[in-house]
Amino acid sequence: MYFKKFPAILRNIYPDYLWRVNTEEKVMYLTFDDGPTPVITQEVLSLLKKFDAKATFFLLGKNIQTHPHIAHAIIDAGHSIGNHGYGHLNGWKTNNFTYFKDFLLAQQVLQEYTGYQTELYRPAYGRITHKQALKIMKTHQIVMMDVLGGDFDLKANSEEVFGNVIKHVQPGSIVCLHDSEKAWPRLSKALLLILEHFEQEGYQFKALHPTPLLSRATR
Repeated sequence: MYFKKFPAILRNIYPDYLWRVNTEEKVMYLTFDDGPTPVITQEVLSLLKKFDAKATFFLLGKNIQTHPHIAHAIIDAGHSIGNHGYGHLNGWKTNNFTYFKDFLLAQQVLQEYTGYQTELYRPAYGRITHKQALKIMKTHQIVMMDVLGGDFDLKANSEEVFGNVIKHVQPGSIVCLHDSEKAWPRLSKALLLILEHFEQEGYQFKALHPTPLLSRATR
């Protein structure tokens, strides 16, 4: 069981996390977690290019280390990237020392293998404790989402993922998808449907960049 549309109460409880962008313009923010993944991330990049769409990729440090050329391809295509940790740790089940070490290792790998730094961070599974968040918000903006496509759900199909997105997207929505082997059987078709539908609806697809919210983080 998981949220497909994150309720307003969560945004009120955790107002310093970025859940959506405040705008009335027809803009949406596609985000992809867990890459870079051979072939799959490259297929996603190819689809985005056809629609002149920009997105944000939250990369795993261990995957950057193994496939740095794909990380470079994401950056070279004009997309933004974020830290998704090194080993995809669940913050609720991980002690703070181990969690911070994983976060910093991912940041180090990103710098070493791409020459690029990021101030965006998305916790794996969307699960992070208050103490972990306060520490990370000293340097990074924590990006959640307000729409979860569900492409990781083995019981779902492409049409259901597409339906989840078109049902819940509003101007400024941050949509979470996954460029992973697990999600690809559903994402491969759903992403094309999403891009076609929202282009016809007059939406622009933009990449996320740190906002002034970052400067309000406790230091």
